[in-house]
Amino acid sequence: MGFVTTKDGVDIFYKDWGPRDAQVIFFHHGWPLSADDWDAQMLFFLAQGYRVVAHDRRGHGRSTQVWDGHDMDHYADDVAAVVKHLDVQGAVHVGHSTGGGEVARYIARHGEDRVAKGVLISAVPPLMLKTEANPGGLPKSVFDDLQAQLAANRAQFYHDVPAGPFYGYNRPGAKPSEGIIRNWWRQGMMGGAKAHYDGIVAFSQTDFTEDLKSISVPVLVMHGDDDQIVPYADSGPLSAKLLKNGTLKTYAGFPHGMPTSEAETINADLLAFIRG
Repeated sequence: MGFVTTKDGVDIFYKDWGPRDAQVIFFHHGWPLSADDWDAQMLFFLAQGYRVVAHDRRGHGRSTQVWDGHDMDHYADDVAAVVKHLDVQGAVHVGHSTGGGEVARYIARHGEDRVAKGVLISAVPPLMLKTEANPGGLPKSVFDDLQAQLAANRAQFYHDVPAGPFYGYNRPGAKPSEGIIRNWWRQGMMGGAKAHYDGIVAFSQTDFTEDLKSISVPVLVMHGDDDQIVPYADSGPLSAKLLKNGTLKTYAGFPHGMPTSEAETINADLLAFIRG
């Protein structure tokens, strides 16, 4: 574990576990969480002999709580700073939710020389916002409401999201895990309110269409069809079509937070793709 200082003076926290000569799996977390959200994956792949790396996005987790730079270009450049510092080569970049957008922008913006494959899990691309060109997206009012709830009572908001739609705990017959809910809340409250507020704009209004079109490495797109945060129909299938070498894997009934709530299934499928 350590920190990398970016060109604009932001300290980015990262974890780097495993043999130096092993293939790297680089994990990109979702909003408003941290590298800790990948515990179930990092421990699993470490046991499989891989080197696992994950960072806290600027303004999130243990990274500097700066007030600016909360956009996909800065996010991608911060990843590049970690990659360069650790001299990561031939990595598989795995992104969940906002992290999936970060993966797409990083590969498109910084090239594929150091990248072997990509994985987008419950990811925000191509574009979450409803526009004339994206009629299946969500209205801007949805994201304005998220910002309003964050500004009004972030602590309560960060309980209600994981206790409800994020893990599908609001579905009939669901069995909520208090530990998972509290861990989501803990990670969220570690980060900065300004970063998270601006991050809602970043993940909802960034159009990744051209990023996806430019990527030629193999990319696995994993999405649950009961995702209440990033609706399935306007995300996973569209991203897979835009990618030159994309494969879509759909999970019946799985929620947005499936890397945690359905870790056994997700880890097995990740391993098969990485080894394939």
